[in-house]
Amino acid sequence: MAERSNLFVPATALALGIAFAGYSAGQSLVQSRLGFRTVTVKGLAERPVKADLGFWPISFVATGDTLEEARQGLGQAEASVKAFLSARGFPATAYQVQNIRVEDKLANAYSNGGLNGPRYILTETLLVKTGDVDKLAETARNSGDLLKDGVVFANEGMSAGPAFQFTKLNDLKGELLTEATQRAREAADKFARESGAKVGAIQNANQGVIEVNPAVDIPDSPPDRQIDKKVRVVTTITYFLKD
Repeated sequence: MAERSNLFVPATALALGIAFAGYSAGQSLVQSRLGFRTVTVKGLAERPVKADLGFWPISFVATGDTLEEARQGLGQAEASVKAFLSARGFPATAYQVQNIRVEDKLANAYSNGGLNGPRYILTETLLVKTGDVDKLAETARNSGDLLKDGVVFANEGMSAGPAFQFTKLNDLKGELLTEATQRAREAADKFARESGAKVGAIQNANQGVIEVNPAVDIPDSPPDRQIDKKVRVVTTITYFLKD
């Protein structure tokens, strides 16, 4: 009986030790899991900006029964367009001929050797490039004056207007990312307070894509037609949470 009693004490101690060890390991696991709680938040930053570069492709056509006749008509139209631009303050260095397209109707595989109207159609595109975006927009609004000089716009020139770009994105990039990160941290702090935790270190971060969008979203309107724009960036950051 004494021998059994002697064996019982070590066995009990061993069992208690195993139980305590298991409890400690369990507590460590819980604490470890709690220590790796995270929250993922987004931070937004926006700035209104104005385009600083404008492009305006002016496409016009001339026709003729002979290539020389069409060429002369195109030369007259080009002279009228250049005079129109010069009168509105654009130097010769602000525009250049981008391309000239020649169409011979008799060379068309579907013409069947017949003609409907002049044989030759010449299309020229003059590209205007300037940093004076306001002057460019105003000039484009008055492009109807070219019709008085007999300039015939190409089909693509009827609907196409100036396009405007903002080229100084790098000047704002650091400031916007800093603000977006601060906004994300504020959102994480708010979540942590409501859940009774504190925000820890950053687990990972994604700065997202910096976008340049039109200031006003107009349906069916090309986004590059507006001078006024907004720069937008959204950062996504995951923070550790701690008790």
